[in-house]
Amino acid sequence: EVQLVESGGGLVQPGGSLRLSCAASGFGVGSNAMIWVRQAQGKGLEWLSGIGSDGSIYYGDSAKGRFTISKDNAKNTVYLELNNLKTEDTAMYYCTKDKYDWSGMDYWGKGTLVIISS
Repeated sequence: EVQLVESGGGLVQPGGSLRLSCAASGFGVGSNAMIWVRQAQGKGLEWLSGIGSDGSIYYGDSAKGRFTISKDNAKNTVYLELNNLKTEDTAMYYCTKDKYDWSGMDYWGKGTLVIISS
């Protein structure tokens, strides 16, 4: 059974940092592309970053320059490091598994909440 469990969210002041983790089971993150997305209250889903099975990395506009995606195949875990956080980064952050060849997301975690506030 495929499972994705996010952790690492919390309340942080503007300018702060967080490291989100996504522990995967039921498949290997080394064999699949993995994607982070987020959804702020009352807003649509926003694609943040993806890391391919070959290690290729992509960022959405909101993530470029501030967020860093990585993975540890041995731990079967994907990470998203968030830096220089802004109040507009407040959202639920989800880890997702790509279905095949960046065709879409077929499995989602339950999310981890990030709140940026002074």
